[in-house]
Amino acid sequence: MGSTNVSRNPTTVPDADFRAVTRGVRAALGPAVHIQDAPATLEQLARADDPPRTARVRPLEGATFITRSVRGRPEPGFVAFLDGVQQSRVVTYVDGAPIVHGTAGAAVRERRDRRMRTWHHRVEHRVYAPRQHLPAEIWDRLAPFAPVDSSAPEGDDAPSSRHPFSTLERAVHLVQRHREELEQRLAERWCDHESRPLLVDGGISGSERVARARCVVGVVKSHRTLYAVDDEIGVVLRLGPAERTSVFLIEPKKRAPVASWYLRLRDASGREPTFGLVRVEVARDPSEDLTARADQVSRWLLAEGAPLALPDARWDRMAYGIRDSEEFLRAIT
Repeated sequence: MGSTNVSRNPTTVPDADFRAVTRGVRAALGPAVHIQDAPATLEQLARADDPPRTARVRPLEGATFITRSVRGRPEPGFVAFLDGVQQSRVVTYVDGAPIVHGTAGAAVRERRDRRMRTWHHRVEHRVYAPRQHLPAEIWDRLAPFAPVDSSAPEGDDAPSSRHPFSTLERAVHLVQRHREELEQRLAERWCDHESRPLLVDGGISGSERVARARCVVGVVKSHRTLYAVDDEIGVVLRLGPAERTSVFLIEPKKRAPVASWYLRLRDASGREPTFGLVRVEVARDPSEDLTARADQVSRWLLAEGAPLALPDARWDRMAYGIRDSEEFLRAIT
């Protein structure tokens, strides 16, 4: 099945890829404004990560947090894979205030007859500019691009600093949010039309509809937050291949609760402690046999260990279907 439109956000600029926006901004702002020459994406630049932390959780499978061997042999279970990409580039600076072009994309790739095909995908472009840091005349000239204000407060946050790096970080965060919105919309669309298992790259708690769907499994590959404290951390980091932790409950603020567990996909002997380690998220169903469910999904994930997702640096934690979705998107963005 080919690409199908997902509801368009009014701030999305139709067909405004980076080159089109560059030409348009040059025409709108005049020759005095210097346009950046094929800049690297802001995602490639070093940015401060959130500090690593641990979090206490409530066990759902038994009273204690322990190591459990995955019962049964690996078996394929997933029929489709969802991933997203983003790219942010500076178009120009006006008195130090960056105007940024952002691209967000998401795709569901379906495995049929051992071949990957696109079920649905969506790519959208937006322009981000700090309205509070620009002359009113410049903002007005950008109106045809429907710019998103990258200086506006977010929630309880204060307005962004006049420092250009602060504005750049805010713009990248907004592009990331746009990507997550597209991923959630496609996941919700899958839930509306399918009951077959979908593997999502990342957590699933951002959408109530997705977090409650039994057909969706989220896999988190990064571990800036470890959902374990004290001796539980050792349980997580000492997992051997095809071992998992007990299932526990995650209840994020302003997001849907999910059941989760850690799973070691590959032997980490001689490697750093999170090699081959993923955290799995599924819908919480109090009536379900959590042990059977966790073992089933873990067998599916272990079966996705081949072919390897090389040459991606995250190959030890990445399913090949997720890499295929990402490569598909990078080829069209």
